[in-house]
Amino acid sequence: MTVPLSILDLATIGKGQTAAESFAGSVAMAQLAEKLGYRRIWYAEHHNMSAIASSATSVLIAHIAAQTESIRLGAGGVMLPNHSPLTIAEQFGTLETLHPGRIDLGLGRAPGSDQNTLRALRRDPMSADSFPQDVLELQGYLSGPTRIPGVEATPGKGTNVPLYILGSSLFGAKLAAQLGLPYAFASHFAPNALQDAVAVYRRDFQPSAQLDAPHVIAGVNVIAADSAAEAQQMFHATKRARVSLFFGGGREFSDDEADMVLDSPQGQHVAQMMKYSAVGTPDAVLEYLDEFTAHADADELIVAHQSTGTEARLRSVQLLADVAGLVRV
Repeated sequence: MTVPLSILDLATIGKGQTAAESFAGSVAMAQLAEKLGYRRIWYAEHHNMSAIASSATSVLIAHIAAQTESIRLGAGGVMLPNHSPLTIAEQFGTLETLHPGRIDLGLGRAPGSDQNTLRALRRDPMSADSFPQDVLELQGYLSGPTRIPGVEATPGKGTNVPLYILGSSLFGAKLAAQLGLPYAFASHFAPNALQDAVAVYRRDFQPSAQLDAPHVIAGVNVIAADSAAEAQQMFHATKRARVSLFFGGGREFSDDEADMVLDSPQGQHVAQMMKYSAVGTPDAVLEYLDEFTAHADADELIVAHQSTGTEARLRSVQLLADVAGLVRV
């Protein structure tokens, strides 16, 4: 690989699995990724999704950090309009104080949930409009000076936790460029604007105290397996699981039901979401990722290992690291 590899751990709760088992799998993945030489692992904030266990993102990061030693860990991301900037500064200031030099803070403006969940979160539907101002307020708490006179984050002040802007549109690209922050594009599930957004970010980037040159992280799905047939089988199972997640209303679809949806116009949306997916043997996956790196004009890839089941995901993590020539710790 010509660029660093990182991991987006979706903290998936598989069929017949508990949240506790999902967390155990996340610990195992982080420990393996650390040993193999992946750069960082991020966890995303989602709410009211029965198949995703990373809703309390900062708590999960703390749990993983306590059981690893060196790999960077962070949010990919915190949906900032769901929270006050001061609260997030305190949470991630605490994490950085406990695990110095290892914590990232990726920020998004999407809700990470549906409209009913928005109400349960006590979120103002208009709060996304103040996202740029909230990012600056948060930055002030972590790196100074504070933008709210007399209010400091403790812990947080002076920790300089690095911020990343997450996005899937030109809005995030323009904001990241204006603020001089790294930009992570969610091409693993929202691929359409990838090239346009990266081009705008690189064109408009203004150096900052945190970053002197553009840094693009592009998301991509990966299923590396010992045979192409096994990888394709797991890829289809992943798409079936997406159907249940987005169209099941809390109900698990049977395989036949999921396949019917996948064959429908609605199902084509699921296929489009997973447009950027490296699926196959390790060599085939590496070839795809090299091509995708150039296509995305990326400085770093963050891969979502989508294999079904914890053991298969760990195998995918291992196979990719081996073929990519990552340096073991």
